[in-house]
Amino acid sequence: MPLAPGSGQRLKLGAILLARGKIDEAELDRALRLQAASARPDKLGNLLTTLGIVSARDVTQAIAEQAGLPYVEPSAFPEIPILEERISARFLRDARALPLEEDEETLTLAVADPADDFVRHSFELISNRKIHRVVAIGSDIDAAIERLYGSGRTAVAQLTEGDLEARLDADALGDDVQALKDLASEAPVIRLVSLLITNALEARASDIHVEPFDNRLIVRYRIDGVLHEIESPPKRLAAAVISRIKIMANLDIAERRLPQDGRIRLRIQGKDIDLRVSTVPTMHGESVVMRILDKGGVQLNFEKLGFAPDILARFKDALAQPNGILLVTGPTGSGKTTTLYTALDGLNQPDVKILTVEDPVEYQMAGINQIQVKPQIDLTFANALRSIVRQDPDIIMIGEIRDLETAEIAVQAALTGHLVLSTLHTNDAPASVSRLLDMGVDDYLLTSTLIGVLAQRLVRTLCTHCREPHTLDELTAKEMGLNRVTSERTPVVYKPVGCSHCGNTGFTGRVCIAEMLPISEPIRRLVMQKANASELRQAAISEGMLPMYDDGLRKVAAGVTTLEEVLRATREG
Repeated sequence: MPLAPGSGQRLKLGAILLARGKIDEAELDRALRLQAASARPDKLGNLLTTLGIVSARDVTQAIAEQAGLPYVEPSAFPEIPILEERISARFLRDARALPLEEDEETLTLAVADPADDFVRHSFELISNRKIHRVVAIGSDIDAAIERLYGSGRTAVAQLTEGDLEARLDADALGDDVQALKDLASEAPVIRLVSLLITNALEARASDIHVEPFDNRLIVRYRIDGVLHEIESPPKRLAAAVISRIKIMANLDIAERRLPQDGRIRLRIQGKDIDLRVSTVPTMHGESVVMRILDKGGVQLNFEKLGFAPDILARFKDALAQPNGILLVTGPTGSGKTTTLYTALDGLNQPDVKILTVEDPVEYQMAGINQIQVKPQIDLTFANALRSIVRQDPDIIMIGEIRDLETAEIAVQAALTGHLVLSTLHTNDAPASVSRLLDMGVDDYLLTSTLIGVLAQRLVRTLCTHCREPHTLDELTAKEMGLNRVTSERTPVVYKPVGCSHCGNTGFTGRVCIAEMLPISEPIRRLVMQKANASELRQAAISEGMLPMYDDGLRKVAAGVTTLEEVLRATREG
């Protein structure tokens, strides 16, 4: 059967797809017959995708291989337009080409059809540079052209400071609030906020900070517990960006004098993402913090969280108790809530009723009744606890014991046969006992109900691709206490370097270091004797409690983290 003109090249594309296992001989023959029978034959790649035989990505990757050029994903596309002054959106659409980056000699150009030499020559003339071509999916190029060069792109960017000041006058709430809503709904502002969130997810950030100052808007990501400033939007867009975030979180954009809290639910890159949004007024506008709660990213596994087997065994022994209070303690951001959720995940069985009172509910768990505290309607920890005790639960989780009232109800719940899990803000495990006594809990009630305290911190883990070994001298190792966790007189530890895998930070992810204090009879006697936290600590160590610092040293000796990280984490307490 005669083939369409130029089918030799098309057969080569078909051969590539056959070799890659993307199509079979029958599917290729079918496409070629349709191509030959057409009065105006389409390209083979277009036919294959139209027929649903292969995806556009598979065809484009094959075209790139055929042309001997690299294939790129949309993640390689620029955030800002390139050669904006010299080319029009219409020309780019017709050429189906997108400039990606430029230097003094070269312009990198994404093209859908590398066989079109006219496009390459045109860009050589426009840019006066050598063209380095890469291949991308045509529809991705079209979407990027619309995003970067399309209609409405400059609607916000062209606003001046004076325009914004006039439109965002806080004293005139009528038309100006509507104008602010309109401004926050402009396509460039929507894209900008979406980009901030998407980039934060790709960077593994836990928080996004948007902070307006006198002459600039600062955006920072908290990655592995450390803030990193990123390239920020222009100051003139501060009000529009913050208003966009408030609209997404269902907050009142007209209220800029009082703090507000809200929540954003998104689905990004196939993952369900919750963002907990907090705004507070500052001297130069509203500061916004978005806490990223990635439901798919949280690992409810004690081993993956970094718990050592001996510490985990003690913690699980406490969890196995039928009643009593088990506390997890540490500063804000030390992973307490994740530890409690992991514990609940293991305890969650069809024959066990679990109720939680949280502020806020960070992760929704199937089979567990979770209550969100709402102080504005007087639904406090204490009030909610009074009600849920009558719900006949087996296990109660309290987000945090903040005051005597909550502590007393927790004690009463434990005395009436419930297992109560909660958090507390203290420096170490023994100090939690002193904190509860200082709150006003009676010592005899505390010793009757408290079954254990886990204290923890988070330390950054070294990137295994770039960490470098370093041998400590014997004196330094002894001063640091490494002789307590390793028999090596001159142990090898690792230092961070930085590479592409870890974003040049030297670290990827975090693990916990912890200490577990079971409340034994000797500890109970000391509490009744009014012993202080230091005396409780010495007694706990003599009974086998491994201090948190030593747990960190074990991870240093294992090459998981650094001495500096352990010192930072334990000193923060």
